[in-house]
Amino acid sequence: MDPFDSSDSLEGPSKTAATNAEVPVPWSRFSAWLECVCVVTFDLELGQAIELVYPHDVKLTEKEKTSICYLSFPDSYSGCLGDTQFSFRLRQSVGRSSSWFGHEDAYNRDAPVTLQKEHAHFHGYVYFRQVKDASVKRGYFQKSLVVVSRLPFGNLFHSLLQVIAPEYFEKHEPCLETVCNEIDQWPAPVPGQTLNLPVMGVVMQVQIPPKVETSGGSPVKQPQTENLLPAPTVLPSVHELDLFKCFQSVLIHMQMLWELMLLGEPVVVMAPSPTVSSETVLALVSAIAPLRYCGDYRPYFTIHDSEFKEYTTRTQAPPNVILGVTNPFFIKTFHCWPHIIRLGDLKMSGDLPKQVKVKKLAKLKTLDTKTGIYTAYKTFLHKDKSFIKRLLKGIQKKRPSEVQSAILRRHLLEQTESFILPLERYLESLMPPQRSMSPWKTPPQIRSFSQDEFMKTLEQAGPQLTLKGDWTGLYRRFFRSPNFDGWYRLRHREMTQKVECLHLEAICAADLLTWNKDKSEVEIVDLILKLREKLMKARKHQLPVKEELLEKLEQSIQTIISSLPEDLQTLLHRQ
Repeated sequence: MDPFDSSDSLEGPSKTAATNAEVPVPWSRFSAWLECVCVVTFDLELGQAIELVYPHDVKLTEKEKTSICYLSFPDSYSGCLGDTQFSFRLRQSVGRSSSWFGHEDAYNRDAPVTLQKEHAHFHGYVYFRQVKDASVKRGYFQKSLVVVSRLPFGNLFHSLLQVIAPEYFEKHEPCLETVCNEIDQWPAPVPGQTLNLPVMGVVMQVQIPPKVETSGGSPVKQPQTENLLPAPTVLPSVHELDLFKCFQSVLIHMQMLWELMLLGEPVVVMAPSPTVSSETVLALVSAIAPLRYCGDYRPYFTIHDSEFKEYTTRTQAPPNVILGVTNPFFIKTFHCWPHIIRLGDLKMSGDLPKQVKVKKLAKLKTLDTKTGIYTAYKTFLHKDKSFIKRLLKGIQKKRPSEVQSAILRRHLLEQTESFILPLERYLESLMPPQRSMSPWKTPPQIRSFSQDEFMKTLEQAGPQLTLKGDWTGLYRRFFRSPNFDGWYRLRHREMTQKVECLHLEAICAADLLTWNKDKSEVEIVDLILKLREKLMKARKHQLPVKEELLEKLEQSIQTIISSLPEDLQTLLHRQ
């Protein structure tokens, strides 16, 4: 077998790409945060129409423009007067070229999986204004300012819209141009750093959470502090919602909702407004953090959506998707879906928010269907009654919503981590032992994942939780979900990189010059080419290997080349 041979060789970056990377791209800082800003208005002849896209050279497909138009206005059933904020998520058109995705993206490498930039979807953040205006034929001024981004930073972008939208509705395009130029001066979104983002006389200060490394990496360098005038507005999070506000009418059903999200079950959220719809869907998706939700989700979905037919067909089982809707028409359309959460305006029962009930799907018939969770689902695990009591007691004691949210988030996080921990332990056992890593052989393979073998480990290393129930049944169902598939693919890629790193370290520790002494020129040249490939792959994919090790390997390659005849040296230096 050839020394240093590797089965998953990858091509290195071309010289052209390297050259292009050095040329500053117009709007490059802006596009690190946003794709574009759109203004959507109501045209009497056309209906919803895009009035403006900024920067002007951003290329949205007609399909994307149509989707943004329909998703940027609440439907007529919501009756949203005044200012309304909500979110949507739309599928990118197939074959579109991305402004940033042509090379390995440093942001995604350092960010938690739940906050990474999207490959195939855009997030839309909407500030919609509807006010009476006698000068308009319909009697109302209706317009939306929409921020389109690949980043799931709801809290940041809604805060940004609160600053710029009221000003834009007064001053129009010149104001928008100024804002976009200011965003084009923002620092790059680097996880772990405190970032100051100035816009329209306000400085928003944020920190994107870094990826939590199990091995414990070196602390992220903080930029030098500066005396900011005006004093910055500190956002506690770029993405976190007020979970307690989102879930206050379903608190007693949190165990069921957590399981439905974990298993990637098809869910429809029917809400009274796009705000409640989008916040509830995003809160559900975040309920299984730090695990990434790998199904599709649409915080606000309309009958005009390009995926409407795909998601409402009755010829196949409902897809793994969470849809947030406000149009009562959907009750009829989705009556065959297995889980429907019907929300209304919050009602109180004494001091406590009235909790919706679990109801049979057969009762979901009429457009005036009452609030409730319509499902036949039975949870695998029992409810944590002490946790529910703690939250309800907090309401009676008038505990602040942010504190209640922190308690709820911590509970969900601990439950997800307890569920994932046995899987992580089992994955570690699949890694080849470090002593089997030889510099003269192909890196050993990672053992295959066996569900039955994993199940046997649960007897000794099951979830460390007080919650009782059918954990085995929950794992078996999880293995059939898109969330398991997404989690396993990601972890397997990380494990493969770790094997590559260990193999590189073994090569760097080996005495390559001694190995060369009794080898033919053909074998030595083959060795050099393989070493170069390993080095290139390590740098291209930014494997977590110390730079001094890579430099040592580079020196070894040069030393080996210098031991060859001059004609071969010239040939190898040209490559």
